[in-house]
Amino acid sequence: MATLSLSWKPVAKADRTTGKTAPATIGKPSSAVNTKAHSLYLSLELKEMGLSEAAFSYAYKGYEVLLQKKLVAKEGYLTICDFSQSSTKKRLYVIDMVNQSVVMNTYVAHGKNSGGEFARYFSNRAGSLQSSLGFYVTKQTYYGEHGLSLRVAGLERGINDKAYRRAIVIHGADYIGNRQKGRSFGCPAVPKEESSRIINTIKNGHCLFIYHPSKKYLQGSKILND
Repeated sequence: MATLSLSWKPVAKADRTTGKTAPATIGKPSSAVNTKAHSLYLSLELKEMGLSEAAFSYAYKGYEVLLQKKLVAKEGYLTICDFSQSSTKKRLYVIDMVNQSVVMNTYVAHGKNSGGEFARYFSNRAGSLQSSLGFYVTKQTYYGEHGLSLRVAGLERGINDKAYRRAIVIHGADYIGNRQKGRSFGCPAVPKEESSRIINTIKNGHCLFIYHPSKKYLQGSKILND
């Protein structure tokens, strides 16, 4: 496995129309890993699916760091929730990193207090009803009030490390879709008809990344700025 160099620093820019912060456009890759991320982004046709190259590049770099540090148990699936996109878009991507294919692309909810159509606010605090950004490792499944559900553990102190205690899980819901702009209590809920397939694919040790071009997160993440 290639050793990842993260000497770069994410720099945020403000969008004049939306006021949201966004990372500077990623330029030409400067390392073998960055080159591979760029090549994979193109070959998977992720732009056509709505995922920005910035989102994928951050996800890929963090995924490599977590594998190197053995913070995720498996080299396999990288799941990206792109909360820079509208909740009416298919903004969840399950990518098979071994076979280099997108195996699922569907809708995903953000927390009801994170925003309306667009997520804008994030918290690690219990009871906030907001989503938490950053990198997670998937854990075991269980059956709860939403049926089959998947526990996740946040890997970033002060950013998402309370997710397990907050009962932030992946579960199915009827309120997710292009016309149902549903909100969760902070969980990355997915369409009920697709939930079992998603959960059984990524359970037990795979990488989950919840992304938003937040300056506070991009500059504060130790995984991205190792």
